[in-house]
Amino acid sequence: MPKVKTNSAAKKRFSFTGSGKIKRRHAFHSHILTKKTKKQKRNLLGFEIVDSSNTKQVRDLLRLR
Repeated sequence: MPKVKTNSAAKKRFSFTGSGKIKRRHAFHSHILTKKTKKQKRNLLGFEIVDSSNTKQVRDLLRLR
């Protein structure tokens, strides 16, 4: 049986916290920033925990199930 490959795009986009939760970056903070307010851009910084409804899909892409 061949090894199952991890999805390369998911590998670059998600990482893990110390407790094993999956972290993600906010969308909409890479370009066209001139029309966004300072508050909007500030709130898009940093990481967020992946929602529980999407955790199964992300774990499938990372081949962790």
